[in-house]
Amino acid sequence: MFATLAMLMSLSAAAPVTVPLGGGEVDVKLVLAVDTSRSMDQEEVRIQREGYVEALKHKEFIEAVTGGLTGRIAISYFEWAGYVVPGSVIDWHVIETQQDAIGFASKLEQRPITTQRRTSISTAIAQGAAMIVSSPYSGTRQVIDVSGDGTNNSGNPVAPTRDKAVQAGIVINGLALMLRPSGAPGGLDKYYADCVIGGPGSFVLPVNKIEDFAVAVRRKLVLEVSGLSPEPTMDRIADQPATDCMVGERQWQDMFDR
Repeated sequence: MFATLAMLMSLSAAAPVTVPLGGGEVDVKLVLAVDTSRSMDQEEVRIQREGYVEALKHKEFIEAVTGGLTGRIAISYFEWAGYVVPGSVIDWHVIETQQDAIGFASKLEQRPITTQRRTSISTAIAQGAAMIVSSPYSGTRQVIDVSGDGTNNSGNPVAPTRDKAVQAGIVINGLALMLRPSGAPGGLDKYYADCVIGGPGSFVLPVNKIEDFAVAVRRKLVLEVSGLSPEPTMDRIADQPATDCMVGERQWQDMFDR
């Protein structure tokens, strides 16, 4: 476990992670990794935060948790941009009752809302993977839930980082916020499908309007807790060439050169 943790942490500038004592069995270890880069304005970041808070309190989420084999999950949260935002990490909490979920959501709701520079999905994956590997819980599934509105343009390349996490038995799902052009050929959902998500049953859900975010994140959490995948809705992705997973880095370099 420690060798895997060291490998994942070396992939990007993730925040330090400690290894606590054992914490018991859960159905899934779920990390919520939320983009707060400055490509999103304050209103969008606020609505995104409210969407997570609402989803965590919703009866569909609670029912998904209690309907599992053990009836409990372990969940954690952090925000990222070009780096993991200091102080944003909400460490592992067990949820098995509605009160547990409300308590976790309340901690999230109380956090200040800020935005940061750049976009490093690789850092988010490395941080999430390190938290999962070092967590005190034992789960049949391990999931990183990445929501973002742009391509990787900082830190290590995203695809190799994704591949290392998948090799460690982690599933990565994506919520692609497609509120404005991202610069990804074929759309941000295709970029996420080709370069970010991975593992058995992994999926990406697109969000085209900010008012749809709350429903999308609730649906995503329910699927992840239940161990399900959505019905395919993006057939066009399979018909297009593979995405250049370095497109964000190239665009950033072009802008820097100009």
